[in-house]
Amino acid sequence: MLIRKAYKFRLEPTASQAARLAVLCGHARFVWNQGLRHCLGKLESGEKIPSAFELNRLVTQWKKEEDLSWLKEAYTDNLQQKLKDLHGAWMRCFDKSLAADKPRFKKKGKNQDSIRFVNFNKYCELDGKRVKLPSKLGWLKFRKSQEIQGNIKNCTVSFKSGHWYISFQVEQDIDETKHSSTSAVGIDMGVAKFITLSDGSYLKPLNAFRKHEKRLAIEQRKLSRKVKFSANWQKQKAKIQKLHTLIANCRKDYLHKASTLISKNHAMIAIEDLRVSNMSKSAKGNAESHGKSVKAKSGLNKSIIDQGWYEFRRQLEYKQLWNGGLVVAVPAQYTSQTCPYCGHVSRDNRKTQAHFECVECGYTNNADIVGALNILDRGHRLLACGESALAA
Repeated sequence: MLIRKAYKFRLEPTASQAARLAVLCGHARFVWNQGLRHCLGKLESGEKIPSAFELNRLVTQWKKEEDLSWLKEAYTDNLQQKLKDLHGAWMRCFDKSLAADKPRFKKKGKNQDSIRFVNFNKYCELDGKRVKLPSKLGWLKFRKSQEIQGNIKNCTVSFKSGHWYISFQVEQDIDETKHSSTSAVGIDMGVAKFITLSDGSYLKPLNAFRKHEKRLAIEQRKLSRKVKFSANWQKQKAKIQKLHTLIANCRKDYLHKASTLISKNHAMIAIEDLRVSNMSKSAKGNAESHGKSVKAKSGLNKSIIDQGWYEFRRQLEYKQLWNGGLVVAVPAQYTSQTCPYCGHVSRDNRKTQAHFECVECGYTNNADIVGALNILDRGHRLLACGESALAA
């Protein structure tokens, strides 16, 4: 079985190499914005989005223009890959099952700079803790914390919170393994409890953003008092970016530990198919019809986004694939209002947020555990009989 992995390390370029990387990222960012502007123009005139091949041909045209002659100094592969990414972003936007937003213009200094070097074995070279990159970059040192296993296909260099990083994407051919466990579990995701398992266990939420929210607000107020684009403004902005990175790293670390623990102990995992983007929409409404409970919904939205449900599901899926297990996504409707004993569905079954008591048969349990049990049951039915079993 062929799998893809990524190994990410901190890059340590010299001052001249960092300057060259910044220039290359600037070229790629400009081409992304030019391509996006071209695509938006096509949409406004009622035409289709150009293909990735058509977008790549635009690079040659732009280089011939006098105003854009400086693009000749750019590394062409970086530009073509950036336009390929743009086309992929449009395809995800048009795919209704993904509910992705349309591509946006990239701004300088927003932790959005990255370039990708393809055909690694042809144009690049790896030697211990050094990597050789084309376009006058030469040998760059990086902090190699683990061995890179597999065939390196490409590498991506990115800039975030004052530091450069390099990510190697590799392909590994592994034997199809059988999961060491034979158990199945259903997972109910929530805010008060991050996840509740059908066996009764649960994990508390980390709430990484909530823990640093006050400190973030203080630093942002300091930024608002600085003269825009001054040296002190730049320093304060960098401090805020580092704080955002800390929050993201805390959340990612917690999700990796949780997903690894569950993946190692359970062969089959049934999980809710949640549309997080729809669940976290604002309730403020518009000028004609004002929203209700806007402040309460805003707080709930913060908590939902802070949990990282989609990222948790993504990690579970690829870890189960590597371990020989299975992840089944089932509809989440009425899982906490359905009695797992008699199957009776009623909103009166859930008396409070935490307590479940069936009005038909009298079955009682914790509401989150009931939700997890119903999710597991739906997962078994989906595997056995397909989607038609869930409609019954």
